[in-house]
Amino acid sequence: MNRELLHDDDRINIPADLFGVYFSCRVEPTIYVTADRLSGDYRGGYWHMYRLENGGFYMAPDGSQFRVICMNGYQGGLSGDAFGIVACLYAYSEVSFTGVPGLVEACAAQYHCLRAYLFEHPEAEGILKAID
Repeated sequence: MNRELLHDDDRINIPADLFGVYFSCRVEPTIYVTADRLSGDYRGGYWHMYRLENGGFYMAPDGSQFRVICMNGYQGGLSGDAFGIVACLYAYSEVSFTGVPGLVEACAAQYHCLRAYLFEHPEAEGILKAID
């Protein structure tokens, strides 16, 4: 499954198309907070945004390696890309329980699209250990 790095022109429109007005006020901040909770190595910074050919979307921080400690007990190192997938999956799950019509469905759909994509990722095993 292919992914496409979003260019600057698409970084506002594509997430807004997927999550509506909730991307900037609910989804994106939850991803950042989740990343902060999962890794002491995360210090903010630039995030890359990707669109998946199955309709999925995720963000990944610019950085080569993050040590993570997950809520399920997993501890390990993940690349910035794999760490972003984990942070997005946790955040999509959390936001899907808000009860906000439309947002619940969008986050659930994005969770499933991203989870399908992760099986093709070189760090699939680490990602799965971090989320399961």
